[in-house]
Amino acid sequence: MNRQEELRSRLRRIELGMEEFGWNCPIIGISGNFRNGDCTLAKAYYQSVLEAGASPVIIPPFDRESAIAPLLDTLDGIIFSGGADIDPDYLGEEALDCIGVNPERDLPELLLLNMALDRHIPILGICRGMQLIAVGLGGRMYQDIKLQHGPESLEHSQHTEFRHETSHSVFFTAGSKLGALFGCDGMEVNSFHHQAVSEVPQGFAVSAQSPDGIIEAMEAVDTRPILAVQWHPESFIMNGDRCMMPVFEWLVREAALMKRARRLHASALVLDSHEDCPMFFDKGSHFYEKNPGVEVEWAYVGDPSPDGNPTFRYNPLVDLHKMKYGMLDAAFMVAYLHQDARDAQSLKAATAKADRLLDLIDERIGECAPYAAVATTPEQLWENKLRGVKSVVMGIENGYAIGLDIANVERFRKRGVAYMTLCHNGDNDLCGSARGEGEHGGLTELGRETVMEMNRLGMMVDLSHASVSSFHDAIELSTKPIICSHTSSRALCNHPRNLDDDDLRLLAAGGGVSQVCIYSGFLREEGEAGIQDVVNHIMHMIDVMGPDHVGIGTDMDGGGGVNGLADASWLTCLTRSLMSQGLDDYTLARLWGLNFLEVWKRNLQ
Repeated sequence: MNRQEELRSRLRRIELGMEEFGWNCPIIGISGNFRNGDCTLAKAYYQSVLEAGASPVIIPPFDRESAIAPLLDTLDGIIFSGGADIDPDYLGEEALDCIGVNPERDLPELLLLNMALDRHIPILGICRGMQLIAVGLGGRMYQDIKLQHGPESLEHSQHTEFRHETSHSVFFTAGSKLGALFGCDGMEVNSFHHQAVSEVPQGFAVSAQSPDGIIEAMEAVDTRPILAVQWHPESFIMNGDRCMMPVFEWLVREAALMKRARRLHASALVLDSHEDCPMFFDKGSHFYEKNPGVEVEWAYVGDPSPDGNPTFRYNPLVDLHKMKYGMLDAAFMVAYLHQDARDAQSLKAATAKADRLLDLIDERIGECAPYAAVATTPEQLWENKLRGVKSVVMGIENGYAIGLDIANVERFRKRGVAYMTLCHNGDNDLCGSARGEGEHGGLTELGRETVMEMNRLGMMVDLSHASVSSFHDAIELSTKPIICSHTSSRALCNHPRNLDDDDLRLLAAGGGVSQVCIYSGFLREEGEAGIQDVVNHIMHMIDVMGPDHVGIGTDMDGGGGVNGLADASWLTCLTRSLMSQGLDDYTLARLWGLNFLEVWKRNLQ
């Protein structure tokens, strides 16, 4: 068959629909080299990506952030390729005479790296790419191994006829991801570098070293899918040798999960039913700012000062940017009220504070137009998603806000408040709290009137923080399905804020939902919780309640956030973890919003 016949044959296959659809084929971007005024890339890089089952694209070096952002929205994984030296000026160091930098690449790739990290895109660094990751994330490097590590070092820049020839060995760190991928303690590698990482960044661990102590590989240990090697694994495939394919296959697996998670978030209505960021609006933060750094008193968050300083700089965990990176469509933001005294003056002050916080939500979200808007109905959430607009829905955390005046329920409902948490950490005039003093046996008379008024007005009753007696009273009284906007499983973590299995079933029987809270103390009794703990609670609650009655309420900025789910930008990572549990897309769509929306709709009927 000549070339013309081969082309005709392939075009005919396409016409007949015989080609693979490729819907699940991830796209891997590879940073291009820059040489003699041209962007170039060795065939070995994209051939390795093809062999691993992904589609490769070359990323030329450009530093226009407005062009990098939409590119990253199309990429499921990134390879930072090898090449010239990293400019030590990025580390604040004078360059040694032996340094040969490539100024066309450094800034564009450092921008690309950091913007990719915001979006949690899987990353593989190769040689220079490993050094770039280290420099970009706060690590250190040797400008020259012989001069700075010592003349007794191995020759790390080999001169051989073929790039796939090996020059020295590396030893994998016990328990490392890299060692598990290759299934051995070490291997022979090729080596073409005179710079090397001397200190890995925070959040990374050394996963391989050469006999002279040079760091040959590193990997993220905070659940981020980032792996970097100092040698050139791509070179081997050009000799038909697949010995290095495990690193490319790892990247493609991670990228395929990222692609599926993004596709789910793009098609579903993804909502977080409980966020506390408005408390920082009251401290001067603006929702359009990324990491504004608000001055906060340690006492404000209930933690002891580690250094005697009464204040610290806090970056809110939810903002417009993090919602975009985590592909979060809707955030239920609450006006949170600490439970204080209940005299007439204090009750009046509580109502005034709730009004002020609701005003701030309107103001701060209004500043983000046309990228975000306050919504008051489930239909508006879908309309905003279709227009590419993030939605914010208002709630109140603590019925303390209404004081003794039940007319405030209707006033707050008319302001757009979708739900009210009956209490917080302390008994109030409506009910007993899970962290209260047992003042009430459950709902008070005012509490019962409040639940009935909320039912009448279509305001959802939230029983997070309620005592067991208050929970049972409200479940029995309410004519509408009830929510627990941020509550996890007591069977997995014996905390009074969580619900036991019988109460979870009772909530589900009434058509309600429990939204798993991503707060370490509600996820495990000892040690710091991580993303797997969140997954465990979700899966257990699905087993107990069924998939129609579970959702997610992170409690971000109210103490929520764990390793692997540090802020709103990490939410696609939770989706990826749930996918690895075998949950299908429809179940995930229910978890992320459909279940909660159904309860909201039934409350509005």
